[in-house]
Amino acid sequence: MTKLEPQDNGVSHLPEDDLPEGDLPARTDTVLGRSFRALSVGIVSVVLLIAFEATAVGTALPVAAHELDGVSLYAFAFSAYFTTSLFGMVLAGQWSDLRGPLAPLTCGIGAFAAGLLLSGTAGEMWQFIAGRAVQGFGGGLVIVALYVVVSRAYPERLRPAIMAGFAAAWVLPSVLGPLAAGTVTEHLGWRWVFTGIPVLVVLPLALALPQIRRRAAGPVEGTARGSEDRRRRIRLALGISVGAGLLQYAAQDLRWASLVPGAVGLALLVPAARGLLPRGTWRAARGLPSVVLLRGVAAGSFIAAESFVPLMLVTQRGLTPTLAGLSLAAGGATWALGSWVQSRPRLEPYRERLMVAGMALVAAAIAAAPSVLIDSVPVWTVAVAWAFGCLGMGLVISSTSVLLLSLSAPEEAGSNSAALQISDGLSNVLLLAAGGAAFAALGGGTVAHATTVTNGTSHPTAFAAVFLPMACVALAGAWVAGRVRGR
Repeated sequence: MTKLEPQDNGVSHLPEDDLPEGDLPARTDTVLGRSFRALSVGIVSVVLLIAFEATAVGTALPVAAHELDGVSLYAFAFSAYFTTSLFGMVLAGQWSDLRGPLAPLTCGIGAFAAGLLLSGTAGEMWQFIAGRAVQGFGGGLVIVALYVVVSRAYPERLRPAIMAGFAAAWVLPSVLGPLAAGTVTEHLGWRWVFTGIPVLVVLPLALALPQIRRRAAGPVEGTARGSEDRRRRIRLALGISVGAGLLQYAAQDLRWASLVPGAVGLALLVPAARGLLPRGTWRAARGLPSVVLLRGVAAGSFIAAESFVPLMLVTQRGLTPTLAGLSLAAGGATWALGSWVQSRPRLEPYRERLMVAGMALVAAAIAAAPSVLIDSVPVWTVAVAWAFGCLGMGLVISSTSVLLLSLSAPEEAGSNSAALQISDGLSNVLLLAAGGAAFAALGGGTVAHATTVTNGTSHPTAFAAVFLPMACVALAGAWVAGRVRGR
């Protein structure tokens, strides 16, 4: 990995081995030690708040859509967030490489909070959707900027631990988020779920920003890309966002007329994705391209399958939405456990094997989930299977983040982090669109988004058409995981 040189702003980004003798304590410090405590608590708290919002919005949104007379536009409240976040990811990568992560992180948190307020004060559904779009743009800026902060501020030996901290920040929100959001929505109203979070951002910002300014601010010397190339990548990001949005629209509206926006979406998305992802990603070239591809394969197959689990339990086994959602709650803890396991220094030589095993667990969990379509199979089978699947995801997702940073030169950390997140997000929309289209075509009924059912019952074959292909995709990910290191 290329060394980072001292910057003109006085910030030094030296690797641990080059630290002056007076900085010796930093060499043996932990992520919660004196040198890194404020930064670690600050950035993990930001992830915690984003995680809480992500898990809470699904509970509050049905009530919001009903009150705003916008149930027909329900799905766009999710797709608006996703499409703008893709653009924000690429912009944050270019911005961070050129100027440092401080500005995109600050602007991203500001946009995220502004989007929450815009949605929380909406008088009609389109204003609510616009707020979600602003929020998604901010979320895209934040997640990539945080990766660059980790790359610059933490020595390589501590990166697995801070990535495990990011995973752990999702545990409480995944368990308590829906319950808390449901209680707030019932007693105070859905608007408080959106307007209450921005106030909580102040404390983590006060902790993290001074540390980021001291440890990770400013450009990196040797930034290779010129202004024209940066503008080209931003144009590609706009293309991939618009293309993804059109594909989502076409997949949700299975009519002949939808072929036109679907074709336009593909025409925009394919060349944009090829230009933004590392060369060799589509053929799983060894090293960085396979790391980026694996992130998409893992996230897309798992999220596409998980989105249909509560729906399956409600329509096929008669569970209430609350109980169906709680069937996935244990996954937050096992995901964090998997992330903690991969962070152990003694397991570093076996990281590739851990990732292969993780993808095998994910494939097995997805394949086992539709077994509950058989009445004699206990419902709790899904909870057990998903706990193991989340353990595998914890091993894989955090490992891809660690490997990406170790394989990236400092001046490319932002662009490569953006590529990782694009692979994640793009795979989500493509596999969700494919799974949703297959589900609808086989009589699955109308699914507004993820776990929300808009009408009627579903057919078991429709669920099998979602889960079994996704299990095959995850199994292919086990092969890709064997190619994440060069020969």
